[in-house]
Amino acid sequence: MNLNLTVSARGQGLLEITREVAETVRGSGVRDGLATLYIRHTSASLLIQENADPAVLRDLEGWLNRLVPEEDRLYTHTAEGPDDMPAHIKSALTATSLSIPLVGGELALGTWQGIFLWEHRHHRDNREVLINVIGT
Repeated sequence: MNLNLTVSARGQGLLEITREVAETVRGSGVRDGLATLYIRHTSASLLIQENADPAVLRDLEGWLNRLVPEEDRLYTHTAEGPDDMPAHIKSALTATSLSIPLVGGELALGTWQGIFLWEHRHHRDNREVLINVIGT
């Protein structure tokens, strides 16, 4: 079963979407199986990460921004702005899909795990996440 989730990204950063994904998956009626999430964009990504301490997210964002700076003179793809090529690189270094087991109709995430959409552009609106749910 394929389900669509539209996420409003307010700009660059990590946005927790655990609740929205869980509600969408629950609506499928599948109790035991697998949910695969796929982001349909080349300048954003998906991540499972700690959702308890916001410092973790700040540190991840800071580290990736330092690793892939904007306005590097080596970039040749610059027509869409100074954040576009770094966004593509960040997306390539992270993940565009996630697989999460379903147990008893719930996502089998760990205690401190959350699902995040990682927006790599400064100014974006909606992002689409395709959720494929299989099982019984």
